[in-house]
Amino acid sequence: MPADTQNHLYLVDGSGYIFRAYHVLPPLTNKDGVPAGAVYGFSNMLWKLIDELNDTDGPTHMAVIFDASSHTFRNDMYDKYKAQRPEPPEDLKPQFPLIRDATRAFSVPCIESQGVEADDIIACYTHAAKALGWKVTIVSSDKDLMQLVDGEQVDMLDTMKNKRIGPAEVEEKFGVPPGKVGEVLALMGDSVDNVPGVKGVGVKTAARLIGEYGDTETLISRAAEIKQPKLRENIQNSVEDIRISRQLVELFCDWELSEPLEDFALKQPPVEPLQAFLEQHGFKSLLAKLGVRASGTPKPVAADTPVAPEQIPFQHEDYETVTTMDRLDAWIAEAREIGCVGFDTETNDLNCMRADLVGISLATRPGRACYIPLAHVSDEGLLGEAPQQLDRDAALEKLRVLLEDPATLKIGHNIKYDLLVLRNRHGIDVAPIEDTMLMGYVLDCGKHVGGQYGLDPSAQRELGHETIPFKAVAGAGKAQVTFDKVPLKRATEYAAEDADVALRLYGAWKPRLWRDRMTTVYERLERPLVPVLARMEERGIAVDRAALSRLSSDYAARMEALEAEIHELAGESFNIGSPKQLGDILFGKMELPGGKKSSKTGAYSTDVAVLETLAVDGFDLPRKVLDWRQLSKLKSTYADALVAAINPSTNRVHTSFTLAASTTGRLASSDPNLQNIPIRTEEGAKIRETFIAERGNVLLSADYSQIELRLLAHIAGIPQLKQAFEDGIDIHAMTASEMFGVPVEGMEPGVRRDAKAINFGIIYGISAFGLARNLGIERDRAADYINRYFERFPGIRDYMNRTKLHAREKGYVETLFGRRTHTPMIKSSRQNERGFAERAAINAPIQGTAADIIRRAMVRIEPALAAEKIESARMLLQVHDELIFEVDPKEADAAGRVIKRVMEEACQPVLTLDVPLVVEVGTGESWAAAH
Repeated sequence: MPADTQNHLYLVDGSGYIFRAYHVLPPLTNKDGVPAGAVYGFSNMLWKLIDELNDTDGPTHMAVIFDASSHTFRNDMYDKYKAQRPEPPEDLKPQFPLIRDATRAFSVPCIESQGVEADDIIACYTHAAKALGWKVTIVSSDKDLMQLVDGEQVDMLDTMKNKRIGPAEVEEKFGVPPGKVGEVLALMGDSVDNVPGVKGVGVKTAARLIGEYGDTETLISRAAEIKQPKLRENIQNSVEDIRISRQLVELFCDWELSEPLEDFALKQPPVEPLQAFLEQHGFKSLLAKLGVRASGTPKPVAADTPVAPEQIPFQHEDYETVTTMDRLDAWIAEAREIGCVGFDTETNDLNCMRADLVGISLATRPGRACYIPLAHVSDEGLLGEAPQQLDRDAALEKLRVLLEDPATLKIGHNIKYDLLVLRNRHGIDVAPIEDTMLMGYVLDCGKHVGGQYGLDPSAQRELGHETIPFKAVAGAGKAQVTFDKVPLKRATEYAAEDADVALRLYGAWKPRLWRDRMTTVYERLERPLVPVLARMEERGIAVDRAALSRLSSDYAARMEALEAEIHELAGESFNIGSPKQLGDILFGKMELPGGKKSSKTGAYSTDVAVLETLAVDGFDLPRKVLDWRQLSKLKSTYADALVAAINPSTNRVHTSFTLAASTTGRLASSDPNLQNIPIRTEEGAKIRETFIAERGNVLLSADYSQIELRLLAHIAGIPQLKQAFEDGIDIHAMTASEMFGVPVEGMEPGVRRDAKAINFGIIYGISAFGLARNLGIERDRAADYINRYFERFPGIRDYMNRTKLHAREKGYVETLFGRRTHTPMIKSSRQNERGFAERAAINAPIQGTAADIIRRAMVRIEPALAAEKIESARMLLQVHDELIFEVDPKEADAAGRVIKRVMEEACQPVLTLDVPLVVEVGTGESWAAAH
């Protein structure tokens, strides 16, 4: 049977799902007061399984298999079998029949039979499906079922760990291939199920014995050959136990199928029975997923409708302060048992490279959270007594097991900060992770003014909860203290709440990702970049302190000269940095045109747009003020700030990258901000000269060439641009030749620079006024350039109109990789708001796709370098379309080839562009030399 038509059966271990659902959620009741926490959790898990697998793995058939009773043929075979198992919790027993009802409400077959276990039923259906040539996936982590894995038709899926289990994983766990697992289990025994096995034999010894003797019967017959006396004696004294154990762990495959495989065909559940079941139990968030209101009237739910989980009140007094190792062990065990934990750190500094860890908070369920203080001090000074708390090093060694556990998901909000603090200060590599800040960013990018993806506004919007502000526990202004001085009770309320909120946001937003079809954007473009950026921030980059000092002095001297010229033009001295005083000079004393006073302050506006307009109109003083401001910004933002930012421990500058920063997906950086260094200007080059490689290394720059114009050619479908890029023609020179009527050969740099301004300005919706200001020309002439440009490339105007229409109809635009930018102001009655939204809509698919591409490259580059055994190359910075590396000169050429290949192939295999991506690579002792 061809692979594309092969049936794929999913068999769900229903009993395993029940107990996982019961332990994950708190004790909830339905509207009739009947316990329903496990029912709700089971329904959520089953829905997620059906929907997510249907999108990614395409199962064709599915059934849920349950244990019908506790007595089976194995009890008749061995009366002690499972005799020690405790009874199910009292509040779980009434939920068993409700869970069967839930399965049927989803139109999924519910299979059980007296006398056999669910594992046996799964084995029977697995063999029947294999005989028909079907693929089978067993949704479980049960060790007994691992006997069925074969590497060709049968695998397993552990949904709690999101992990596929094949022969390699089985052999890693048991030391033998799947076909020998039963032999190993017979020797190991199972204290939970009361399978006797052999005393003192664990998995390693059992695997070694089966590896040497092949099976238990051969081992029994040759037991005298065993060299270790104690092991030989135990085997010889346990012959009957081994044989009965082998029978108990053997899966029974002769049971008659109660329903034919064809009846397991997976289909979307009919709305009516599922709606009735969800309404009966008051599962409001699941009803919202179904697209119905509690009234019973089917109604589609808009993609951006917030769907909050059933709310559990925030009870800060219930949060626990962990001050003993026993309680720490209990919290760690609980988190690992559940498989996911809300997580946050508290420190004494916002800069993660300077911060000391003060405490850690954990949340295992909504409303259940704790704070683990580790380095609090007395707020009474040196003579005060520190509060009772755990030894930090000892506690962290225990927490390391949890934080590095690959089977436990760590959920945080802006988790990159926490990763850096723990890795940089304590060598703990936190993984795997989920970041709710990035979930909110992916889901609602563009919807909220100023971003607003922080924990506090997210909690307010999504959970309707006002979080405790930091100033409420640490004070404000001069009275503010660092967190290590906050009393433990208040520290616990604040810190545990953060972990609790993160866990609740995850519960609300994780389902929305797949419902809104944003899972791929989050999981491929956002989450994988978090550890990459954390490593880049930790590495930092070296700067030349002496060169920065010289640059600062140069800027100061030039500012002083400009200040004298400005005062002479004004006829008096005044504070150039004061907008009010400048406005009074320009529009009061000199009576220049265009002066407008603010209704709030009564002062004249002197922002960049106002001064540039005056400069274009030929006025010297505003032009010199612009020059003065530029030098002032360069001095304060770079020449002085970079020196101040040098970390005394590393002698390097460690910028902080932010993913959820822009509506297009572009990264931002702060402390210091490296994204706004002037590009390809003399001043920008001087600043880049101060970024240097450490002795014995070089810096390597890899920069996408004209990536946004290339993407425009592809997205808008511009034949002339496509051909030009295919032929390797300089687009800016081509534009200059066509717009200004000058030959490409011998073209002056200024002419090409003007053409570049036209190319980038027009595609992002620049007005004639804006272009005139950028080029220093008359508005009529700028308007003529724009008209001629659209005549030459009519597809660009078509793209703009098409994109604006899409934004008005859908409320968002998308990149080629599915990232959405919402445009809530696109229908505003205010022309300026509407115009801004239209320009943003035109910009986002192009600039956003460029941001997605470099994200994809950054995630792939380190593994690609490792595969080529290039060990010295370290990625340090990302600035727009450029990546900066530090590398040993001997490996620079090889590293450059790998980096160039990965960056140029970053779109694949998702899409193939109509134009080639080109990456320019250079090396040098400074960033400027490499650029």
